[in-house]
Amino acid sequence: MDILRWLFDAQIPVGSSSLLVRELLGNIFGLLSALGGMRRKVWAWPVGILGNLLLLTVFLGSIFGDADTATLLGQAGRQIMFIAVSVYGWRRWRQAKTNGGAAVTPQWASGRERIGLVTIMVLGTVALTPVFARLGSYEPVWADAWTFVGSLLATYGMAKGWVEFWLIWVAVDIVGVPLLFSAGYYATAFMYLFYGGFTLAGFFVWWKAKRNEKPQVEVLMPDIRTR
Repeated sequence: MDILRWLFDAQIPVGSSSLLVRELLGNIFGLLSALGGMRRKVWAWPVGILGNLLLLTVFLGSIFGDADTATLLGQAGRQIMFIAVSVYGWRRWRQAKTNGGAAVTPQWASGRERIGLVTIMVLGTVALTPVFARLGSYEPVWADAWTFVGSLLATYGMAKGWVEFWLIWVAVDIVGVPLLFSAGYYATAFMYLFYGGFTLAGFFVWWKAKRNEKPQVEVLMPDIRTR
């Protein structure tokens, strides 16, 4: 119990403010999960789940007694979504390890599918903004809704093997980084910056794989869940 109490209360002084230890640990677990995923290691999934659980408590700041931290319901919802996807991915990767595994060739989404992605991104953000606002999410609430909807679409696009899913992550980062900095979640914001470069690199890797029509990346590669 003392360890849990320390984990929830511990902070690291950063200039005139402070950084929650569990926010830092959550992002470290997320980074380890991403690195493990790139190496196609099954342990990437449970490590990522630990990171998601920690970040869930961080983004639900007011609920967990952090009076000085903002509540970002979209970010919190992403963690729940990523946990669900991770449980599914963990099971699939364990099966793949037993059965030899498989990779996919990245493909471009069709014109209709691209229109659908853009439409859902915009309408989903518009629909969720008043919901998150009523529940007390941090301003600007539309940015929180944008990152939530974009993360959902990026995860779906990854499962489909669409090259465009990397670009959706870029769109999420462009909005998410300023939001997180303004809300005081500096560790997560810096991780978003790092993953922004990572997603651009991933886009070109998948683009090259599609052009060469060679399976290079597994569909169930762990997502960047602390972004």
